[in-house]
Amino acid sequence: MTILTGGCLCGAVTFTHAAPKKLVRCNCAACRRYGALWAHGPLDAIRIRANGPLIRYTRADLDGPEDGGLVFVSCATCGVTTHWEPATPQGDAPYMAVNGALAEPDVQAALPLRHFDGADSWSFTD
Repeated sequence: MTILTGGCLCGAVTFTHAAPKKLVRCNCAACRRYGALWAHGPLDAIRIRANGPLIRYTRADLDGPEDGGLVFVSCATCGVTTHWEPATPQGDAPYMAVNGALAEPDVQAALPLRHFDGADSWSFTD
């Protein structure tokens, strides 16, 4: 089992994802600008550690967990986007995603990469 760990440029925000199944490249307006490789998972499988201020940017116009929108979270010191969380956690198993692009390259390479069309069809393209 791959354990995904990573963090922002300055090290103030780090994460551990206990059981990522894949990395996802999304082409929606936000994700393509962030350049993220998302590793999704249930909230209880992901740990975020922040030793400094965070910036939260809510995108309610995006389809997200149960259509409640997404909150993109970045380190306030270095500006790196580390994860997103649901704006309004819903359902029995709310989930979030960490930015797998912040993990070591060999760990990234060990996970399958999927492409998601978040700009139009809201489905995987591969």
